[in-house]
Amino acid sequence: MNSAGKSTSRHDVKVRKVAVAGLATALLLSACSSASDSAPTTASAAPGSNSSEPNSPGSADNAVLSFDTQGMDAVVSEKAEGFREIAMVVMITTPTQKYVNTWGSVREGVNEPPTLDTKVRVGSNTKTWTGTAVLQLIDEGKLAVTDPVSKYRPDVPNGDNITIGDLLDMRSGLYNYTETLELNRALDEQPERVWTPEELLAMGLSQPPYFAPDTGYHYSNTNTVLLGLIAEQLDGKPIQQIFADRFFRPLALTGTSFPANTDTSIPTPYADGYTYSGNVETLGEGKEALPQSRLDAIAAGTEKPTNTTMHNPSWTWSAGQGISTANDMATWVKALGTGSLLSPATQELRLNSVQPTGGEGSAGYGYGIAQMGPMFGHIGELPGYNSFMGYDPVNDVTMVVWGNLAPTADGFAPASAVASALVPFIYGKPAKATSDDISDTEDANGEGK
Repeated sequence: MNSAGKSTSRHDVKVRKVAVAGLATALLLSACSSASDSAPTTASAAPGSNSSEPNSPGSADNAVLSFDTQGMDAVVSEKAEGFREIAMVVMITTPTQKYVNTWGSVREGVNEPPTLDTKVRVGSNTKTWTGTAVLQLIDEGKLAVTDPVSKYRPDVPNGDNITIGDLLDMRSGLYNYTETLELNRALDEQPERVWTPEELLAMGLSQPPYFAPDTGYHYSNTNTVLLGLIAEQLDGKPIQQIFADRFFRPLALTGTSFPANTDTSIPTPYADGYTYSGNVETLGEGKEALPQSRLDAIAAGTEKPTNTTMHNPSWTWSAGQGISTANDMATWVKALGTGSLLSPATQELRLNSVQPTGGEGSAGYGYGIAQMGPMFGHIGELPGYNSFMGYDPVNDVTMVVWGNLAPTADGFAPASAVASALVPFIYGKPAKATSDDISDTEDANGEGK
């Protein structure tokens, strides 16, 4: 599964690094002015309006441009059709503008366009829920980022030297269980199987670590499952109740839920999820794209995607089991970026924890949150669904994108690629800021999931 920092297996809970790295680069190249310390600036166009000069700033000192909605629509259509998506939803908001594109149909064989309230599985975006719950527990004095994991889970190898902070920012070295052949084979052969968090953790802990704690970065779902178990232990509640009490109700996230491990349903209205890819066949670096013979069959229409909607997502648990909508993701990611859910000191701690995951221009990852250029948020992918959510606190820009055929047959994360392609319409379009040539290299914030 493709959520590892270095390897590119392919699941959301493995957000594709490729897409994250490409998106981060596009954001950094096209929005450097918005990452400054200056006060937020906005465009002058009214919501939904077109500027008379597409892509021209509303005023000379604005970092955000007036939206060229026709151009944006063309990009979404081109990408969605090229990726063979069934449905896609895009929402971008600034203080004075709102762009919405609800493309396609929620499932094959019907004419039912998605809406901003259509529910989808959001994969690794769930990690931001888990990370924020842990940080709230820190605010409440129940633990600290410097605490050793052994204080709460004596069974973790080398747990005396792995801190809560190492789990939060993917620097523990613990092996990512979603990269094991055991899990991938089971997902292919028994997609309905119910997994317990302890089973997932045991798979990760049974493998040798990637490196000593805090000496490297590797995106690992094992970290977030372990954090979920520790949160349950300290809060005295199951993880779904923690999320509901701390986030869903206070923020009125009425379309957001965390299902029981035995529940494979999605509350209505929802979009089905589709994929062409198996798990074992795309496990491992360099195997994200399907063989050419299968790509040819897909292009000829002789091979149809698998409907994964009711596959059991319990193999992701607190790392990726959530369900949400575009509207709710927008509310949530803005709360992440503004720090409204944490004390000012803990929000500062979170933002200061972000470090680059690779070389220059790579995305950053910190305490349960990614930074991609001027935006803070995350990406989520699991078979059938891919979603991106980002918030730019300097310019008060929110972007949410989801697609329901993921990964693409050639190994891309469609929502991430569409988000990247739309960045120039928000911040400008330097020559290198386009994302048409996003390559499937490593997941920068592992993320992919």
